[in-house]
Amino acid sequence: MANVTLEHVKKVYPFSGETRRGKRGAKALRDEAETKLLVTHEGVVAVHDFSIEIADKEFVVLVGPSGCGKSTTLRMIAGLEEITDGELRIGGKLVNDMPPKDRDIAMVFQSYALYPHMTVYDNMAFALKLRKTPKPVIDGKVREAAEILGITEYLNRKPKALSGGQRQRVAIGRAIVREPQVFLMDEPLSNLDAKLRNQMRAEIIKLRQRIDTTFIYVTHDQTEAMTLGDRIVIMKDGLIQQIGTPQEVFDSPANIFVAGFIGSPQMNMFDAELDKVDERYFVLLNGARVFLSEEKQSALRRANVQPQRVTMGIRPEHIMLCSNTAEAHIRAVVDVSEMMGSSVHLHISSNGKDIVVIVPTMDLQGDYMNGFGYGQTANFAFGGNVVHLFDRETGESLLRG
Repeated sequence: MANVTLEHVKKVYPFSGETRRGKRGAKALRDEAETKLLVTHEGVVAVHDFSIEIADKEFVVLVGPSGCGKSTTLRMIAGLEEITDGELRIGGKLVNDMPPKDRDIAMVFQSYALYPHMTVYDNMAFALKLRKTPKPVIDGKVREAAEILGITEYLNRKPKALSGGQRQRVAIGRAIVREPQVFLMDEPLSNLDAKLRNQMRAEIIKLRQRIDTTFIYVTHDQTEAMTLGDRIVIMKDGLIQQIGTPQEVFDSPANIFVAGFIGSPQMNMFDAELDKVDERYFVLLNGARVFLSEEKQSALRRANVQPQRVTMGIRPEHIMLCSNTAEAHIRAVVDVSEMMGSSVHLHISSNGKDIVVIVPTMDLQGDYMNGFGYGQTANFAFGGNVVHLFDRETGESLLRG
């Protein structure tokens, strides 16, 4: 079994000597206010109370902005960082103090980390040679991995003769031949161009289907997270914000941060009023009153949510352009129009608020057939089934009670 369990795992980086003695304590607290990282008497808390159970053969993606603690978490699993507190188990075995070489994991780094003086074959075979694996076994495993990754023709080349994508395949192949319990990948595609990243994402999906082991993958790219992961762990400032399937975190974000981080372009946020009449909830935005769907009505009733000022989120693809005669429409004007081929990304403003709308080109009709010019009127509306509601103070979702 290659399940991985983290229970209340914490990582603290102690202050330098001067800071620990208090000479720079005031500066540390100022830094805390600016970065939102938790600072205690022990030091800076990079990862706080991280708990998750990753099932055997599951693909889990840790995603979040730079500095959120995702790579630190991965390095603790690998044994490259000490765990300050909490417990880490791989295959049911407590491994907090176990050396990396004994954890039966393989890690693929962002920087490839290939030996430049060795051929591709020797790079892939190196770990097996250290284990004194018989040569015929090494040869079979290296050639099988090379076949899976499509790099057989490059086995006699050195890394400098390969492209970035080919080097990353070699780095992945070096991990495959070890047949580890767990694959760890730390932003392996971030050094590649956009087209190559798309190709390599597809290759990783194929690879996962063929070798069928546990993957823990770190990225700051929410597109990678959505396309690769069985589950996504969204992090911010060392804390888990939400764990769920890609569809769950997209459809039901736990808070404003998750709502804004997942989805591209990001979700539009509005200051709105939540009210109800005859026990039916509606939102009021710029004079437009929109009743919520029955599913959202039920969620609010279960949580006994009272009328209040809220932050309302609507994804760009869920906003509809409409005419002046449409019920509950909101007036806006065009600022920027971006033609994306199959759709137009429309940046509009209403009451001083910048809003992004995605309009499929096949849906364009009437006054909008000839495109969108600066200053053109672009009225919009939305349905009560697509809104997300968040507490104005805490940022937490009101629809997940």
